[in-house]
Amino acid sequence: MDKRQIVLDTETTGLEVNQGHRIIEIGCVEMVNRRITGRHYHQYIHPQRDIDAGAMEVHGITLEFLAGKPIFEEVATEFAQFVEGAELIIHNAPFDVGFIDAELERLDSDIPPLAELCSVMDTLQMARHKHPGQRNNLDALCQRYEIDNTSRTLHGALLDAEILAEVYLAMTGGQASLGLGADGSDASGSGIGDADVAIRRLPADRPPLTVLRASSAELERHEAKLQELDQSAGEALWRKLGNP
Repeated sequence: MDKRQIVLDTETTGLEVNQGHRIIEIGCVEMVNRRITGRHYHQYIHPQRDIDAGAMEVHGITLEFLAGKPIFEEVATEFAQFVEGAELIIHNAPFDVGFIDAELERLDSDIPPLAELCSVMDTLQMARHKHPGQRNNLDALCQRYEIDNTSRTLHGALLDAEILAEVYLAMTGGQASLGLGADGSDASGSGIGDADVAIRRLPADRPPLTVLRASSAELERHEAKLQELDQSAGEALWRKLGNP
């Protein structure tokens, strides 16, 4: 059965939902079987209140820009239909879920709280478990997993969701498959360790493979990664194997 996941991010008028702050942007990126499908949901929303100056410095969205945009009530059904039945992947999930649930509670509708529509995975908690004692915000994770976020000068819900999708895939095993199925089709899995890869016989007249040696810079990065693994999970398996 195909696994559908939605990577979600929001931008808001401020940090505290219990002070009446509202959602002003929702961005969602769809993945099926760990592949980004190209389907997304993106909506700017008029919050019907002012935006805190501190929040505006983070996302750059002004009330003037939001003039004429729909209010949450006008987009709630479309949003709920997009995410229903999926696993939501959110960085610091309590923040976004709290804001979305507060918006849903304001409605005179039968749309239930988010946890009844979807399951939720918090990548911040996942990152803290994998990298204890380290910075685990989205920018830090991009640097750690060598994901390009140079276009992220300001926060934006859809851009952050796209970046988080790449971070999540890197944190949970990288590629969804190696694409080496015996019939030429891609193999699906939850990570490299799960991919079913067929071993093909090479033709006898195939020329020898070119061997590329690692540069000194690459060796230094490799050693730095091993030291990181040593600190987080004991001696790296690579060292136990004798650096083959």
